[in-house]
Amino acid sequence: MLSDVMEDYLKTIYQIQARSGPPVSTSAIATALDKTPATVTSMLGTLEERGLITREKYKGAELTREGETVALEVLRHHRLLEAYLAERLDYSWSEVHEEADALEHHISEEFERRVAAALDDPAVDPHGDPIPSADLAPLEDDDATPLSTREVGDTVVVSRVSDRDREELEYLAEAGITPGTTLGIVDVAPFGMVTVETDDGGEQSLPESIAEAIYVVDADTDGTDRDAGSDVQEAGNA
Repeated sequence: MLSDVMEDYLKTIYQIQARSGPPVSTSAIATALDKTPATVTSMLGTLEERGLITREKYKGAELTREGETVALEVLRHHRLLEAYLAERLDYSWSEVHEEADALEHHISEEFERRVAAALDDPAVDPHGDPIPSADLAPLEDDDATPLSTREVGDTVVVSRVSDRDREELEYLAEAGITPGTTLGIVDVAPFGMVTVETDDGGEQSLPESIAEAIYVVDADTDGTDRDAGSDVQEAGNA
């Protein structure tokens, strides 16, 4: 049986791998988990002994298929819990991450099944992140890119938003920028400020740090589930 800490490491490695590809450096894991490199190195040794990762000296760690399966199960628990908290318990999307973090290691498979059934097996969590399927198949890569990389004149749809910062999420909910929102890029300032026009015709100027946390797809190739996006927006504004 794996400890909560081991599961947290595997989930973190999976998320970094999904963004940047393998291998995942010790420093990246240490930053994400707020641990010292020495602590991370020790845990990586334990995970390697358990067959959950492979390591290459001076390069970093990569999940084995077994390690990936564990990470996907933890992510499924986490994101289902976020969806349940938002939809059924009226949590805002800025509140659900910490609650789900506390609960994700401690729910039974039966509880997971009932939560999924109660929500009609949702595809995404309140932030637009995909929820792994019950068979824990690897998640497919998407075409979403950070808003900060887009150009003036682009029309995009918000696919997902990083849940890393509660204050950022509160700001974006107030601005009406949630998954499913269509944005027009009005201006990109030399110092990084991105100005967008939202669905209601208003304009919002976003610091680069926030624009980097918003992932978007082209409006004409939007794969966002509109119904899911509407539900997320309601949760975000709760």
